[in-house]
Amino acid sequence: MGIGWYITRRVVWAFIVTFIIVSVTFGLLAAAPNPEISRAATQTALQGGDPAEIQETKERIRQLRGLDAPLHQRYTDYVTGVYTLNWGWSESRSQPVTEAILEALYYTAQYSIPWTLLVILIGPVVGLYSSANRYSWKDHAATGFAFFGYAIPNFFFGIILLLLFGVQLEWIPIIYNPDVPVFSIENARQLAIPVFVLVTGSIGGIMRISRNESTSFMTADFVKTANAKGVSKLRIYGRHVLRPTMVPLSTTMVGQLLALFIGSSLLVEIVFGIPGIGRLSYRAIIAQDTSVVLGFTFFFTFVATISNLIQDLVYTVLDPRIDFDDR
Repeated sequence: MGIGWYITRRVVWAFIVTFIIVSVTFGLLAAAPNPEISRAATQTALQGGDPAEIQETKERIRQLRGLDAPLHQRYTDYVTGVYTLNWGWSESRSQPVTEAILEALYYTAQYSIPWTLLVILIGPVVGLYSSANRYSWKDHAATGFAFFGYAIPNFFFGIILLLLFGVQLEWIPIIYNPDVPVFSIENARQLAIPVFVLVTGSIGGIMRISRNESTSFMTADFVKTANAKGVSKLRIYGRHVLRPTMVPLSTTMVGQLLALFIGSSLLVEIVFGIPGIGRLSYRAIIAQDTSVVLGFTFFFTFVATISNLIQDLVYTVLDPRIDFDDR
């Protein structure tokens, strides 16, 4: 029993949740008209085809796509393909969907990994700093810095910084170059502004919760005891205040980072021309590339499920008092 049994149950439940999402998605696809059939029929009609030719075109496309098979067989093939990562063929990119997502993920990871690490390090620390200097000018300065990026739209802030540092000062390249080495000065220069925009847009909410939670521990008995024993302020704040603060903060942190990863990354990639997951999703929706749309939907579902599992496991590391036997 204990944490091992809890992890097993959560993994099984994650599998069930993804299976339900996959099944619902199949039902919606089966009920909706296929865009490829509609495009083929429209093309035949524009070329002067009669109703018989249009119907023949529809049937031919249905056979090519396997849509003439029984519903249960299509469902079985669909679920098998999802869990074996056979997500179909991208018509707009002329490559398998999994290959397209992996290529896009390579560029998304280059800015999302440093962005996530910086937010995890800076957000709670800024909140703790404000809590330790409540109602002083330091508190107001830290709060103003955190909420400036939280208030301004990411895409607008990115455009302003691109115009300033790329066009006026010429410190960074205007056009993203995907061919430069990952660990190079050139890549760091072209990703500095996207990472900065996402970090400033993320730490506001995390800083606010960190400040509120850590404030409740500043006057706790164990903090007073540590002060009476002459423990250094750095050790008190870092070990006795920040650690319990991270337990409720981790829930908010995971949710906000997932929301920004799914939403704001799309805007940032379009503004800076980064060929990542967000830009791939946008182009697939515009081109009505259903296979790619389904692919990144499954990808985000997987990321959200695994993130929630990791979030629960972090609880027991931050607070050993949490018992998983009854959960």
